[in-house]
Amino acid sequence: MKSKKNNALQEFLSKRFRKLLSGDPNGVPPWLGVVAEGDEAGFFLPSDAPWVVHADFGTLVGGIRALLMQALHPGSLTGVKNHSRYESDPLGRLAGTIRWLTVTTFGSKTAVQNEANRVNKLHTRVVGEYTKGTGERVPYKAADKDLLLWVHIAFMESFLVSHQMYSWKEIPKGTASSGADNYVAQWSVSVAPLGLATCPMSESELEAEIDKFYNSGLLVSTPDTEKVIEFIKNPPLPGVAKLVYGLLFEAAVLSLRPEFRKLLGLEAKPAWFIRPVTRWSLRMMRAAIGPESPIEDGAIARLKRIGVLK
Repeated sequence: MKSKKNNALQEFLSKRFRKLLSGDPNGVPPWLGVVAEGDEAGFFLPSDAPWVVHADFGTLVGGIRALLMQALHPGSLTGVKNHSRYESDPLGRLAGTIRWLTVTTFGSKTAVQNEANRVNKLHTRVVGEYTKGTGERVPYKAADKDLLLWVHIAFMESFLVSHQMYSWKEIPKGTASSGADNYVAQWSVSVAPLGLATCPMSESELEAEIDKFYNSGLLVSTPDTEKVIEFIKNPPLPGVAKLVYGLLFEAAVLSLRPEFRKLLGLEAKPAWFIRPVTRWSLRMMRAAIGPESPIEDGAIARLKRIGVLK
């Protein structure tokens, strides 16, 4: 049985962790009620691949990796640079992204649609022009199918690869040939409410789609890219969080394809050091904070209340 002292320490660390990620001064994610409320199931159950992957701390690496991947696309980079608050309020922007991921993974179908409506409304303001890696100048809007696809596959591959490299839990394969294929296929439903009807349905299709973007010459690194990458590398985080983030950043860099690291001007630290240290650190973070997750608990309580789970 854990001592009261240990329980108090876990609660303190858990609150600090949730406060950092959610932006709420009390460490209570503002979207907790959204996930817990409703009288219907969502897209996923605790036994499904997206639930398992997104509940794991490997997502801390995956989130950073996804930002690096998005920075390679001049359209998504221009959108972030011109239409987001990543410099003035980076944690606020992070909280917004976490909200979408969390509600879509754990919320009811109505909550997911409402969240998608919120994101789609924000996207209506994101318009402009960008220059392709080929030098061609093109107009864009956030709802463009090619931009939605790149953001989707950048996030999806990042969470998948980070889980494969740094997490301990096996991804459920369901009726698919592998856990990775199951994750890609199941998570594909997440982007339909955002307007993307067609996307990769297996790990091989995911890799082929990324190859297609790379081989097209669209992806590029510019001075704007370098500025955003430097910010991702050194965000304004407090104390110990900055030290932990440094390790997570190096883990994200290591997980990138070599050609993408080259485009971004990043060098990977030795895998023999970064991988085991990251795996150990994530496991220790989970142990320090405790196994409880208010978000998961709220979602499971809703599923039990409506009779989906016993």
